[in-house]
Amino acid sequence: MAEVAMESTPQKVRDLFNKGFAAMERGNLDYAIDLFSNVLAIEPAALKARRFLRAAQIQKRKAGKIGAVAQAMIMAKALPLMANTAAQIKGRKADKALELAEKLLAHDPLNPQFALMAAEAAILNDLPEAAILTLEMVREQLPNNFKVLRRLAEIYTDTGDTKTSRDCWERLSQMRPNDPELVKAFKDSMAIHTMARDGWEQAAASGGTFRDAMKNTEEAVRLEQDAKAVKSERDVDDLIAETLSKVQAEPDNMNYFRSLARLYTQKLQFEEAIATMEEALQRSPGDPELDQMLSSIRVQQMDHEIRQLREAGDEEGAQNREQEKAQFMMTDLEERVKRYPNDLRLKYDLAVVMYEAGRTNEAIQLFQSAQRSPKHRTRALHHLGLCFKQKAQYDMASQQLMAAVADIPGMDGTKKEILYELGTIAELTGNKDQALQYFKEIYQADIGYRDVSIKVENMYKG
Repeated sequence: MAEVAMESTPQKVRDLFNKGFAAMERGNLDYAIDLFSNVLAIEPAALKARRFLRAAQIQKRKAGKIGAVAQAMIMAKALPLMANTAAQIKGRKADKALELAEKLLAHDPLNPQFALMAAEAAILNDLPEAAILTLEMVREQLPNNFKVLRRLAEIYTDTGDTKTSRDCWERLSQMRPNDPELVKAFKDSMAIHTMARDGWEQAAASGGTFRDAMKNTEEAVRLEQDAKAVKSERDVDDLIAETLSKVQAEPDNMNYFRSLARLYTQKLQFEEAIATMEEALQRSPGDPELDQMLSSIRVQQMDHEIRQLREAGDEEGAQNREQEKAQFMMTDLEERVKRYPNDLRLKYDLAVVMYEAGRTNEAIQLFQSAQRSPKHRTRALHHLGLCFKQKAQYDMASQQLMAAVADIPGMDGTKKEILYELGTIAELTGNKDQALQYFKEIYQADIGYRDVSIKVENMYKG
């Protein structure tokens, strides 16, 4: 089954979800968990409900401060349920497996064994997004759990997310550098990501085979690794000469163009790097990653020029160049969003620039689109809250910020920032009790964050 957007579900389901969201906002986690569970019982493919359910479960679990003894007791109690879930998965009874897996996670959403079973049940139901969501939330708390990371790498590979797959395999190979299977998987993932980025068509058009493409890609990866390890200017010059000869020999291999542009950039030869990427785009028009790299090099060139101006004592010139850079980034992103209208990352990047430039309504529209990307959802919601706050639409600002907080189970820097914004909005609207709750949540985790200790202590006094 494919993921179902909450807006596409029946009114009854949406009402349950909204009640669950309100309960979570009030801190009534048990009721929120029940409501989100009811939503999933009716519509198992509602990923948004599953995301909020998992966030509520994790909040409750962390508030309980489960120790080693309690964890052992949970495992012992859950053993029959684990056996039943495993049997349902083995028997390919998809619906029942998913139902039982959710019961396991209700015991402990951060237990790796429970999460892995839930992921298998989700895959069985053709819900890879749900599998990734569950495992990523465990990975955030247990980043070095080998089994969780490996299963994530496999699912990302199966779903075609070649970049994240490559990152996972890289981490796994670092954890076990003497495991030849993992080293090979990492090398294969690098090659596959590069080929996914460039397309197989180039190899086919030139009469090449899969093995030829793999060989070319692996060579390009080697060149990039060599470039990262370069220590002397002569080494860079030698690599540039070597890569130039490869570009001339295989002018349709975009990997060599990328490697060459990186080497030029490393030597601060920005014009040569820009010319290299422009030629690459002429040969492979419409490639968003080549386009992105060209823009990045131009920004690096401007940053270098700004540093030079400041070192020369020309602060006015540096500030003028800063303004030119800001205008370039705005125009460049606008043009690329038009060229690649389905690229949500580009929309998020442009939205941030729009927000910083005070073009709030345009930023809101872009952030609303960008939140459809799982990778940018939390940051997009955070910025949406800031946009609505800027417009003094405090109720909508709080709703967006609460949705962002629900996506962050741990107390990291982003969550502190969002909670601080929620507390500030509560202060602005005269809800001092609610403001205190938000500030206290930060205070309990990081007493030194901004002026939160002063705010909390003053509120207790007042």
